[in-house]
Amino acid sequence: MSPSERRTLLDASEVARVLERMSREIVAFAGGTEDLVLVGIQRRGSDVAERLARLIEKHEGATVPLGVMDITLYRDDLQTIGPRPVIGETRLPVELDHKWVMIVDDVLYTGRTIRAALDQLADFGRPARIGLAVIVDRGGRELPIQADIVGHRIEVQHGDRVDVLVEELDGRDAVELVDGGKT
Repeated sequence: MSPSERRTLLDASEVARVLERMSREIVAFAGGTEDLVLVGIQRRGSDVAERLARLIEKHEGATVPLGVMDITLYRDDLQTIGPRPVIGETRLPVELDHKWVMIVDDVLYTGRTIRAALDQLADFGRPARIGLAVIVDRGGRELPIQADIVGHRIEVQHGDRVDVLVEELDGRDAVELVDGGKT
């Protein structure tokens, strides 16, 4: 790929199939929907979580509580993002104690975002179990964190980027690999 070239890894129909499969795997992971709570990480993870919740409701006939979290204040690089970071909403719909919480994000890379999410969840209770669902696992971990449910795995070169585009924010669904321009 040449610098800044974009290559589509998943188109809209493939994203839809991945989300269908992930929704079923989440229910199996939690042993049903009774104690399941989905929590999406702001920004795209919350949109993905909302879609997964709708798919679970469609297939299982049960409404799954849905929360969102902004992990900004829990980041280990907070001091590097400026004096006034923009903080989004954190809203958890139920008490998390004894629940099966599925954290949902778009891309798993270093693991640092998920570490921050785990730290934040600990401030809200003690779930029975916490899982992680991501559309893309791109490799490159810096922390020993792995996803329980993965839509698509790809090994990505350092400097390249994986973009998950969602209809709600980007006007279309896709997963794209963006060349970082390094040779």
